[in-house]
Amino acid sequence: MTDWRTLDAPALRAERDRLRARYDAFRARNLTLDMTRGKPSPEQLRLSLPMLEGAEQHYVSPTGIDCRNYGGLEGLPEARRLFGEYLGAPAEQVIVGGASSLAMMYDVCVRAVLFGVPGGEGPWGRRETKFLCPSPGYDRHFAICEQLGIGMIPVEMHDDGPDMEVVERLVATDPTIVGMWCVPKFSNPTGAVYSDEVVGRLAAMPSAAGDFRIFWDNSYAVHAFQGEPAPLRNLLTACTEAGHPDRALMYASTAKITFAGAGVAAMAASPANVAWNLRVMGIQTIGPDKLNQLRHVLFLRDMPTILAHMRRHAELLRPKFEAVQRVLGRELAGKGIAEWTDPRGGYFVSLNTLDGCATDVIRMAAEAGVSLTPAGSTFPYKRDPRDRNIRIAPSFPRLEEIEAAMELLGICVQMVSSDRLLGR
Repeated sequence: MTDWRTLDAPALRAERDRLRARYDAFRARNLTLDMTRGKPSPEQLRLSLPMLEGAEQHYVSPTGIDCRNYGGLEGLPEARRLFGEYLGAPAEQVIVGGASSLAMMYDVCVRAVLFGVPGGEGPWGRRETKFLCPSPGYDRHFAICEQLGIGMIPVEMHDDGPDMEVVERLVATDPTIVGMWCVPKFSNPTGAVYSDEVVGRLAAMPSAAGDFRIFWDNSYAVHAFQGEPAPLRNLLTACTEAGHPDRALMYASTAKITFAGAGVAAMAASPANVAWNLRVMGIQTIGPDKLNQLRHVLFLRDMPTILAHMRRHAELLRPKFEAVQRVLGRELAGKGIAEWTDPRGGYFVSLNTLDGCATDVIRMAAEAGVSLTPAGSTFPYKRDPRDRNIRIAPSFPRLEEIEAAMELLGICVQMVSSDRLLGR
């Protein structure tokens, strides 16, 4: 492959003319492919249908709780034990809720804004507050901060986690920094896995704010499609050992294990954080959907069962991610105009174009029938300072659709890049 940055203008124009013909052919196909979000495919959702068989007969938990009735604010004991094993926390330090871990994170942020957190200086809403936001990152995390008026500071992501020198310096010197978002395993969208060193530094670093919290969104803890799940150091344990027991708020859900819209979510935290949450939750609700929690306990049972179930997911996901790598490699490798991640798990591939190209690439792809996550979404305030990051979500479409979408994406990247290199 020839690095396009070394080509002269006539050669670049010739390349662009060839690409225009391919692009016009795609437009003539009238495609309607949506790759904006990382949704499980119908085939993945079918893997959990046995959970619903005879569900109407299962309403008493193994410990004798009638799940049809009120109560159990903290979740079924059996569900707390299962998620404690999943998150690496004692069952008594786990709260099991409804279908969405994002909703649990949102609620905790709202409680902090209204009432403050244990060991804090009062409600976050009564003073200036900011979160550190490893970027590119998860757009819905950033949306929570934006809606609640919490400022955001982007921090560059590396292959082993966020730039810790920047994180440590900011957290130690700025008392308005009260939180940090982290997707520590198969990070959204880069697929990075936080190293043991990064986890240790996050746990031990001094903080100018006495109520600093790390929102540890471990959404993809068991979502490997190449080999077994990568090891991840336990943040809750690391924070306790470092003398900051209340720092970690760890989250997980079965949204991409069982049913995306009807899973179960959980939070693990220190005893003080758990007690605080339950005290405030007692006003908000009388209890979660324990019938759904029971269905999940009976179906998932334990970690070996969960891992076996996820290997079936991997068989469905792996060919799709391999198609992304194969087609992008064929279209873009060696040309010096793009780079992309090759994750071992999770739900996304992160692609970087030349600076200033992502918005135009996504627009061109949409005009030819392929919708991608809007440019800038993976950064706070939807502002990618280099306008180059594109999040690819290959889980939902069929394999042949992914191959077509990636070919079109490669064509669009090349066309927009040639324009930039020609000075258009």
